[in-house]
Amino acid sequence: MIRRMTRSPKTPRVGIATLTVAALALAVAAAPPVQAAGLRKCADVIGSRVACYETVWANGVPHRMTFANQQFTGAPASATLDPFYVLAPQTATPQGTAPFPHDHVVGDVPPQNHGDYSVQLHAYFVLCSAPGLASGGCVPTMTAIPGLGTLPFARTVNGQLLTAVAPIEAAANAGLLTLFDTGGVIVGAIKHGE
Repeated sequence: MIRRMTRSPKTPRVGIATLTVAALALAVAAAPPVQAAGLRKCADVIGSRVACYETVWANGVPHRMTFANQQFTGAPASATLDPFYVLAPQTATPQGTAPFPHDHVVGDVPPQNHGDYSVQLHAYFVLCSAPGLASGGCVPTMTAIPGLGTLPFARTVNGQLLTAVAPIEAAANAGLLTLFDTGGVIVGAIKHGE
């Protein structure tokens, strides 16, 4: 059983976390067609109403994910969405830089869409838990987030990088990680082979 930290929707921390996750995607609903300059990195288009991309990890392999919606307001495709994990950078070069340096992890990238792949993903912060910190099993990158304070975003667990869903969820099940439910829904797609 994966342990996910959830808070009442009425708490200001969830609202702040949701806004932070929205800022991570940095694209908006009904984005206009990409202009001649091409699709740009999300950190380069903060505040503009264009689609953008960032790199994400899937099964230990980096892929380019295109984001088309930072403030998803529609009903999710299903009650159970695949996770979109936000954690400390796993290499010297973070995948995302705004509003703080971070990486992302998603599930498998399907070779073809056979109707079981959704572009809607539920966003979680991957944090070292108190037992993970106390045991030294989880190594954090302490990250300041306005309104939330300084959080221990997970960098490694038992010496292993977190570039796939399985090690993240195994460490959460073992109590070394806390998966903080931001309440955010990210809309992004990966084209197979990118």
